Amino acid sequence: MRIDADLAAIVTGGASGLGAATARLLAGKGAKVALFDMNAELGESLAREIGGVFCRVDVTQEEQVDAAFGRARAAHGQERIFVNCAGIGNAFKTASIDRATGAPKHFPIAEFDRLIQINLVGTFRCTAKAAAGMLTLAPLEDGERGVIVNTASVAAQDGQVGQAAYAASKAGIVGLTLTVARDLMNDGIRVNTILPGIFATPLMMAAPENVKATLAASVPFPKRFGRPEEFAAVVHTIVTTVYLNGESIRLDGAIRMPPR
Repeated sequence: MRIDADLAAIVTGGASGLGAATARLLAGKGAKVALFDMNAELGESLAREIGGVFCRVDVTQEEQVDAAFGRARAAHGQERIFVNCAGIGNAFKTASIDRATGAPKHFPIAEFDRLIQINLVGTFRCTAKAAAGMLTLAPLEDGERGVIVNTASVAAQDGQVGQAAYAASKAGIVGLTLTVARDLMNDGIRVNTILPGIFATPLMMAAPENVKATLAASVPFPKRFGRPEEFAAVVHTIVTTVYLNGESIRLDGAIRMPPR
């Protein structure tokens, strides 16, 4: 798919980090971009910068998601590009001994459910609604109607201590990829997933310098954090390479995460 001014795109988690880099790249190529995010301050600022539209939305709330799609489509038309970057993380061991009390404790189930709802169910909710909208579009060359790019993590395959919920949510996204691509194969809608490794997102860059240095040194090559612009470049490759479908792609400098 060639990116130009006739194309509309939506990026969830688009106000910062990987999503913001993706939004900037797509807008720079000419696409009309809508941002879905919880952070109104950052989202409105970036929307002004790229000439896009910001929609404040919690991806766990059906009504908010529907309203955001409605606003984005009213402004730009039906999207042909949809990129899921919204997500969160947490860290709790499945079960452990509380150091303060000596009593056993387990992963808070409400926190497990919350993360699954945002990362996995939220991704599928937006994917399904984007795909349904794309069905209304006339096909382009090769019969393509649209492309969906999801964001997982290397934790889907290399989950570390405390990442049971996070790894499960990201593995779920990987598990959806081929199946959803097959669901949509006769409709000209492609689905791919990127599994980023250690990236220079705002959250990661807030870590202590010694922690960042250790993490960067653990990457086989290049020995640094991934740059959000590199993630965006892979999104661009996926969008513009029609034969790329149903694939989950690690973007990680060849790292394989240790247990902790």
